[in-house]
Amino acid sequence: MTTVFAFILVLGLLIFVHEIGHFLVAKACGIRVLKFSLGFGPRLVGKTIGDTEYLISALPLGGYVKMLGENPDEQELSQEERAVSFSHKAVWQRFLVVFAGPACNFLFPIVLFWMIFLAAGVPYPVDSGVIGQVNDHSPAAQAGLKAGDRIVTINGNKIATWQDVLDGIKGSDGKALTITVMRGQVSQQMMVTPVIDSVKNFYGEEVGKRYMIGIVKDDEKRLIRVGPLQALSDAWRQSWDYVKLTVIGFVKIVQRVIPASELGGPILIAQIAGQQMERGWMNLCFFIGLLSVNLAVLNLLPVPVLDGGHLFFLTLEGIRGKPLAERAQIVAQQVGLALLGMLMIFVFYNDIVRIVRHFH
Repeated sequence: MTTVFAFILVLGLLIFVHEIGHFLVAKACGIRVLKFSLGFGPRLVGKTIGDTEYLISALPLGGYVKMLGENPDEQELSQEERAVSFSHKAVWQRFLVVFAGPACNFLFPIVLFWMIFLAAGVPYPVDSGVIGQVNDHSPAAQAGLKAGDRIVTINGNKIATWQDVLDGIKGSDGKALTITVMRGQVSQQMMVTPVIDSVKNFYGEEVGKRYMIGIVKDDEKRLIRVGPLQALSDAWRQSWDYVKLTVIGFVKIVQRVIPASELGGPILIAQIAGQQMERGWMNLCFFIGLLSVNLAVLNLLPVPVLDGGHLFFLTLEGIRGKPLAERAQIVAQQVGLALLGMLMIFVFYNDIVRIVRHFH
């Protein structure tokens, strides 16, 4: 139940943020908005206010803002309707309307993190010798080290930071190390022999080799209260880190560093959202921020049907001084829909394979 609720909360919020960007800028440009829908497909509930019908639709995997004169085959309009038609607005106005969706998904994490940091403080990592994870069958596991142990000395040298731990292991030259740890209130001493192993970055690429014992740093964080300006600066930094992480991730997928099988769809999102909610509201908020950035970057890809495809065609129109032929736009949309459909089928397949593997 937690997973379902978290999924509806996360996806519903991000769809709303995206579509409200299109909606508000369209209204500001004097465009008549016919529908504002959360979800696709058959109408579940709705209410018409002014010119706009506000809907919740059956398929909760997206949303849309339908504007008058938006589609290439909807150009037969009266003079009065042309004044409020999307297609009859200046190129720069249409560009802003389309760009506003991804832009809101970029801005939303900044606002979200700023509010969190003001209310609860900024989470800064605690730099210590505490072990967060011990890899199975590693030298550390064989020696009896456990997650939660705090390394206090290596060969008699005091440990204050995790870098001290790395330096002590790296400089062992493969010789056995005497490691003293605090396990609760009890001091224990163990002999561990490091082995040469691959050092991998966040994306799984090998970046070198060094002596290792198979332990990972604890990810404990301490909340530090800050003022509004510092909170805003940290919110921007956190959001920008997510942007870089997402963009590099897309590049690594194209380069096949990250296998396509790692791509996930709605089922994976629901599973992760449920897990993050169980770990606390702050974890869930950080996941929402990351997903919002992912949605923004994905939508800016130059694929017809996505916002990036529309922006590409609007840029061409601005350069050429006239839009592409109506037939070309319709064909491009059909191709984009086909590509998007294949992607959805692929990620659903990946999600199902993960579930099957989990139960086997």
